[in-house]
Amino acid sequence: MTIQTDVLPQVGDIVAGGKFRICPGGKGANEAIAASRLGGSVSLITKTGNDLFGRQAKQMFSSEGIRTDYIFSDANNPSGVALIMVNNAGEKYISLAQGSITTLSLEEIDKTRSEIMDAKVLLIELETPIETALYAARIASESGVPVIINPSPQQTLPDELFSLASIMIPNRSEASKLTGVDVNDFDSAEEAARKLADKGVETVIITMGHRGALMLRDEETHIIEAFDADVKDTSGAGDVFCAAVCVAISENKDLLSAMKMASAAAALQVSRDGMMDAIPYRYEVERLLIPPPDAPNKLI
Repeated sequence: MTIQTDVLPQVGDIVAGGKFRICPGGKGANEAIAASRLGGSVSLITKTGNDLFGRQAKQMFSSEGIRTDYIFSDANNPSGVALIMVNNAGEKYISLAQGSITTLSLEEIDKTRSEIMDAKVLLIELETPIETALYAARIASESGVPVIINPSPQQTLPDELFSLASIMIPNRSEASKLTGVDVNDFDSAEEAARKLADKGVETVIITMGHRGALMLRDEETHIIEAFDADVKDTSGAGDVFCAAVCVAISENKDLLSAMKMASAAAALQVSRDGMMDAIPYRYEVERLLIPPPDAPNKLI
């Protein structure tokens, strides 16, 4: 549930808002829809409440071409809900009641084992319980499936999860939390990336908002500049970036090409209001990556 407002409130403030929207969301949902719209074949492993929100979400995933066989239902806990406030600069406050996803169990992951083992990539976000995420990552890693981790929401991670990560994609705030480095420019991002690599992460990509993204792999760093965009709402940008990287990897693209595709997708996302409604389609990303010769290098 999202409210658009001119200014974000301080503690104890009441501020008048503008538009109010209710739409399905969550990091896994955002990533699944983004991956599907970008051309991926997607199976979503999650858990909803046995309630209106859960039923609507499953219908929506089906309409987006996402396989829903592994969306489990919880009769005792409601579907998760996020309360979001976004100002005119695209900055936001988010409060999350995780609900049913916190009960996604190892036994339920066992039911998805064949799906994980046959996948081209497994993307994990941390609204899923850590023990469950770790179990799924083990299955993928043992089967030679690349494990991509979006370490959000921020939290302390077990050492084993770092070593199982083929790619970890934190934003600068998450990278700071994970490493203790104050990430505020590309030099500090590289320092944080090296600390994550020392923990066992094979490839680290740190997203830096309008500045772009930094990748560290095999002791080499690469920087991809962000596409110009008139930012309206940054909600879901990191999720779309992660999804685009996954789709590119599943298509056997190299990592720099994957980052460029992800940067383009994220730029389109932030240039629009909303979250899921703003998620771009593959043709839009391709058009931004390969614009007509006379097109300006800016989103309109």
